[in-house]
Order: sequence, then C-alpha cells, then structure tokens
Amino acid sequence: MSTIPENTRLPVLQRVRDRARECWPALADVAVRTLGSFAYLDGITHDGETLRLCRLRSTAVWGFAIYLASRESYEQSVLPTGSPAGTPKDALDCACGLYFNDPTAWLSDA
Repeated sequence: MSTIPENTRLPVLQRVRDRARECWPALADVAVRTLGSFAYLDGITHDGETLRLCRLRSTAVWGFAIYLASRESYEQSVLPTGSPAGTPKDALDCACGLYFNDPTAWLSDA
C-alpha cells in the first residue's frame, strides 16, 4: 500500500482550508489526516466539534468517498459532476453541501 507523502498532504490541506474559508463559514478549520493511500478530510466547527466529511483516494486523480454518520463508515460516491474522482475542493464542496444542507455547492462555477 503506497502512502501519501507530506509534500502532497500539505498542498491538499492548504487548498481545502482556503476553500473552507471562502465558502464554508460554518467551519473554523479543516484537517487532513492520511493513512496509506487515503486522505481523510475532517471539518472543525467553531465550537470545536470535529465532523468527518469524506475520504480521498490518491491515484492519478483523487477518488471520493463520503462519510456516512449513520453507518460510521465511508461509502464510495460520485461527485455532482457524475465522476467518482475530482479535486479535493470538489470533495469538500460535495461533503459540506450534504452536511450543511446547501445544494448550491453542486452548481457549476461555469
């Protein structure tokens, strides 16, 4: 099992933090933890609660799995584009759109 190097994790962390500040005011911060070829995105609310949001799989592109609190597990998913892979920003927007009940997250910027 390959691991995600720190020089990949740090730029992902910066991108999702920037996106959270730009679009997700309910989040005070975003954490990225890695295990093997997976990067886990966790949102941190202003009151300190940690919300598991999604998991990315590091391949040529980032695969996407949403965290299902009802099952306490990650479920392979597709992004609003219909693709099972995309950017960390796409994954953050999709997960936050679901967890914060904001369907505008799935509208195209184009």
